[in-house]
Amino acid sequence: MSRKYKIRDQDKLYFVTFTVVEWIDLFTRREYRDIFLDSLRYCQKIKGLDLCAYCVMSSHIHLIIGRNGELPLEGLIRDMKKFTSVKILEAIKINAVESRKEFLLWHFGKAGRSNPNNTHFQVWQQHSHPIELNTNNKVSRCLHYIHQNPVETGIVLSQEDYLYSSAANYAGSSDTLIEVVLIE
Repeated sequence: MSRKYKIRDQDKLYFVTFTVVEWIDLFTRREYRDIFLDSLRYCQKIKGLDLCAYCVMSSHIHLIIGRNGELPLEGLIRDMKKFTSVKILEAIKINAVESRKEFLLWHFGKAGRSNPNNTHFQVWQQHSHPIELNTNNKVSRCLHYIHQNPVETGIVLSQEDYLYSSAANYAGSSDTLIEVVLIE
């Protein structure tokens, strides 16, 4: 891994992206998005995750995260990816209405077999490319980028209208899916 993409300071905030292998549009089903959000909630409550911003897109997820516990950020990221991979694969396998079941399992199986770090399946690309947010400018740019993602792709007209994003939290709405630590 390049030195550019290492977590050097555990006490800083980081912008990370979790990308589905081959940029597959996995998160088109609410069930899979909710698995990821449940994992974030668990990590907030039990593992010391400070979630400052998020956006779940169809093929990737952007986060601004920090920590308030003992587990290093690399451990939080590893645990989230591992847990969500297992749960999403289970959900795909038992979902009677998943029209892409064979397609998804074939591609995740192919990715898993070609990666010596996995045994059978791989849902996420290997790296999350953490970027340390060590200036106010970087924080502002990343926060704007995360919240504008669904607007730029034409999903919504206003960032606050996208349900699977923290933009509504920052707009002061009480109608949000998950609590975040607002960046001042």
